[in-house]
Amino acid sequence: MNTIRVLSQSMINKIAAGEVIERPASVLKELVENSIDAGATRIDITIDKAGTDLLRVVDNGNGIPADQLVLALSPHATSKITDSDDLFRIGTFGFRGEALASVAEISQLSLKSRVPESNEGGEIHSNGGEQTPPAPCGIPVGTQIEVRNLFFNTPVRRKYLKSITTELGYITETFTRLVLPYPAIHFTLKHNGRVLHDLPPEETPLNRIRQLFGEDIARNLIDVESRPGAAVRVFGFVSHPNQSRNNNRMQYFFLNKRFIRDRALQHALNEAYRGLLLTGHFPIAFLQIEMSATMFDVNVHPTKMEVRFLDSQRIYTDFLGAIREKFLNSDLRSRYHAGSEKKTDSQTETAPVFGEQPQTHDTTVNDPRTALDPAATEATRQQIRDWVEQISRNKTADEPEEINHPLSRSGESDAAVSGSDAADSAQSGFQKSGSTSDASVVIGGKDITFHALPDRPMLPEQAEKNPQPSIINDESNQAENKPAMNDLLKSLSDRAAYSPQGNLVVQMHNRYLIMETTQGIALIDQHALHERVLYEQIKKNMSEGQLESQRLLVPIPVDLSPNESACVIEHVEFFQTLGLTVEPFGGETVLISAFPAILSKTPPAEILMSLLEPLLEAGRKVNRTEMLDELLHSMACKAAIKAGDQLRSDAIAQLIRLAEKEVNAHHCPHGRPSILIFSCEEIDKMFKRT
Repeated sequence: MNTIRVLSQSMINKIAAGEVIERPASVLKELVENSIDAGATRIDITIDKAGTDLLRVVDNGNGIPADQLVLALSPHATSKITDSDDLFRIGTFGFRGEALASVAEISQLSLKSRVPESNEGGEIHSNGGEQTPPAPCGIPVGTQIEVRNLFFNTPVRRKYLKSITTELGYITETFTRLVLPYPAIHFTLKHNGRVLHDLPPEETPLNRIRQLFGEDIARNLIDVESRPGAAVRVFGFVSHPNQSRNNNRMQYFFLNKRFIRDRALQHALNEAYRGLLLTGHFPIAFLQIEMSATMFDVNVHPTKMEVRFLDSQRIYTDFLGAIREKFLNSDLRSRYHAGSEKKTDSQTETAPVFGEQPQTHDTTVNDPRTALDPAATEATRQQIRDWVEQISRNKTADEPEEINHPLSRSGESDAAVSGSDAADSAQSGFQKSGSTSDASVVIGGKDITFHALPDRPMLPEQAEKNPQPSIINDESNQAENKPAMNDLLKSLSDRAAYSPQGNLVVQMHNRYLIMETTQGIALIDQHALHERVLYEQIKKNMSEGQLESQRLLVPIPVDLSPNESACVIEHVEFFQTLGLTVEPFGGETVLISAFPAILSKTPPAEILMSLLEPLLEAGRKVNRTEMLDELLHSMACKAAIKAGDQLRSDAIAQLIRLAEKEVNAHHCPHGRPSILIFSCEEIDKMFKRT
């Protein structure tokens, strides 16, 4: 028969150590948290061989009185709680009172400390739990703890430690979690005599992030803060959608400055980025939550990284709402950075790319690099205005050519091209001898004149070596050149338009739109932008119950496998919400009698199969909300204009008008950026002008 007996204190301490001390990083966490609780403003950490040989923590905190050093190494001895009620309003890191006793049991520990009221400090040593009597020592105000030969008397635990490199990685990660919420504390970390981190006090959390992760990360962070007066305060920084990771290890959550892990908070963060990041990518986050200690329980796990919230749904909603509200008021367009400067206009500009006012100031006159005479410049402007007016009186318009396009509904082009007589243009006084013919076009309802450049003048000796046919003074050559130029300009006007604010937009390579902005240029992916516009329209129509269906005169039969047929029958009502009407026809065949009108160019059978595939992959674990969102993504993608589609000017103008109303136009529903911003400053850098 087994005999019940009381375990020795040494065995109890070793068991406690097994729960709290997993590796050297665990010791670091316990010791540094004690230093923070002691009010330290400087904490120096020294480790050898990733903490297995030595781990020393020195702070300038309040210290421990000499007559309490023995108690400090005793199990369940603490100054941070007094009664059971204190367990429900924990405001410090450590409170169990077993950390130091557990560490002393499995290492060779030295503890020295001095309080401000004393002229000398005290020290105590422990060798695997066997303590020496306290003795006086000289030490500055604060505490110094050395932990040597960790797990020396528990070799089973020691052999499970990883390599020095791996254990050092755990230590640096633990160090990061401790220092992030305390920018006002000076931290240092040394390994084998080499300084890994020296973090002087900083005034802002962003500067502490910059110290640890560099300028590239800090520059692309967006500050987040919940509304004032909220019972739950959420604040910190999240990454711009153009910066993400393929894992969630760069997500740091702090509850009252304590690092925590919480799947609900991770889900809320990822939900805030839905449609802004590609699948499999995760945002970067440094977020803090502040609330009353009575609203959560931190005494769930010995490591205190997992907490239990009194109202988890409220925390989730406030957390998600703070991020989404910030995104609605932020410029989330992706920007090109030619250099690595600490500050660019991407952090200060918040105006959307659609809806900007056209530039009204004269950048040429104000540019110190050109140093033009204002009077001469104004005279030149007047000459141009007179000349354009003269050309406009003599131009003739051609009939527009009809171009069919998914975005175009009118069937009419708003671009017209007209030629001008070179002789008329010469009468203006601005046309120089040797100029080719000019032409004007109508783009987006505006009359624009293009001036042909004269041939570059050549010296006589150059002309002899490089004879070129003249197209300037030869009237026959000029006449032959004019139709070619008109064709070119008409081709340009057919794929160019103006935004409602007067910004020129031109299609390039039948896939991208280039639009001028007040700060530079915007490069737009026509498919991604149109996909976002359609997605928002479909989602809005569905929420209003107005998703339009197109009925078929003759239902289309579709033969399916038994598994596919069963899935279709199970989700008939779900398909109906998407505008797809399906009914069984016998055996494994179903009939499609109506399909979404927005997918009129897609075969109904293909629509059914594309919607059926994700349902089959999800099996019975179908999250209807997420599944519906993915299906809407698919519908918008299929209906959107594609790369390679040539857009007519009215189609371009219509797309820009529609995008102007969407706050998320900067990304497609799948998370790809739809707009890239190139500021004039960045373009100048690329051309080496600065």
